Amino acid sequence: MRRRALAPRYLCATCMPLVAALTLSAAMAQVPMGPQPPSVGVNASATKIVANDRLQAWLRTETENVSPAAAASQVNSTMAKAIADAKPYTGVKVATAGYATQQITEKGKPTRWRVAQSMSLDATDFTAAATLMSKLQDENGLLLSGMMFSLSDKTRREAEDSVTLEAIKSWQARAQQATQGLGFASWRVGHVNIQASGGGPVYPTRAQPMASVAAAPPVALEAGTTEVTVTVSGDAVLDAPRPTR
Repeated sequence: MRRRALAPRYLCATCMPLVAALTLSAAMAQVPMGPQPPSVGVNASATKIVANDRLQAWLRTETENVSPAAAASQVNSTMAKAIADAKPYTGVKVATAGYATQQITEKGKPTRWRVAQSMSLDATDFTAAATLMSKLQDENGLLLSGMMFSLSDKTRREAEDSVTLEAIKSWQARAQQATQGLGFASWRVGHVNIQASGGGPVYPTRAQPMASVAAAPPVALEAGTTEVTVTVSGDAVLDAPRPTR
């Protein structure tokens, strides 16, 4: 009997802190918040045009054969030689990319297999990259699938740092103008977001037909430029109104 009588007391004692916390939270929720200071949303941006200094290119080798093993062997041999020929170009980062095997079935023709593998080039030395791309097309029979110009990580960081300072100064000037225009004496910084944007142009290049393995002309490159834009947006909290005369 004692154990049964003690059980409810124990449970009530354990629930009391929770009930007290809920009561306090409800009481705090009912307390009206004081008036919030007025604020105005301000946006400003700055842009800098920067010459692209990074080149990325993609080349591929592909072949078709009724024997999948023969097709794979030819592609593997071609890519191995291309990688070896690219090693002397230390200013160009070379990496193998996708590898695909596809069965080709056409009515009235024997089933054949198409095998393809890609290679990517990444360089800031455009002369070395252009020379290597021409060599890989001319001597190794690779197909140029496409290339893209952009900014290197270091160049982009430096450009963004420079543009960010300009955008912040422009935001502060606009906040000051808004404060005066709305009849307030001063302002302070509220919540602010800083965002950078800008990408390099892409120059798609149509691959040569599979049967065309003649000497490829030198690759012509024009890197172009990239616009690096930094946008600052946020609230300028308005303090005391300007005294009236």
